[in-house]
Amino acid sequence: MSIFDFLKKSKKGHGLSYTEFEKWLDKSMCFNIPKDVVAFCFNIYDDGNSRWSIELVGASTFDAENSDWPCDEVFTTRDNPFIWHEDVEWAQILNEVQVIVKKYLEIGRYGKTMRQYKGIGLGFVEGDLIIM
Repeated sequence: MSIFDFLKKSKKGHGLSYTEFEKWLDKSMCFNIPKDVVAFCFNIYDDGNSRWSIELVGASTFDAENSDWPCDEVFTTRDNPFIWHEDVEWAQILNEVQVIVKKYLEIGRYGKTMRQYKGIGLGFVEGDLIIM
């Protein structure tokens, strides 16, 4: 590995950390979720300059055939998003978020609780929605 390869790798950031994501989501889910929330969506944002963020939205509707259901939000972490830096393309970020959300749903403190809702989605706010 040349010094240039090392410097290129060190500029990429640390990537998406499951441990940090888990802490953020645990704090977000410990609040009283409104009773009219029937589904959750993880909205991903490209904030520019290798900065990415995720917000959790609780929606009052869920329709696997209509990707606009997250717009019926009654709960959001918009004022406290999960933020990280990583110098990669959006497709890799989408994949990483999908892997980390799936892991949380399997082993996270509120994973079982979240799986009891009608649906869980994720995606970039201007992109396609993936139903978990």
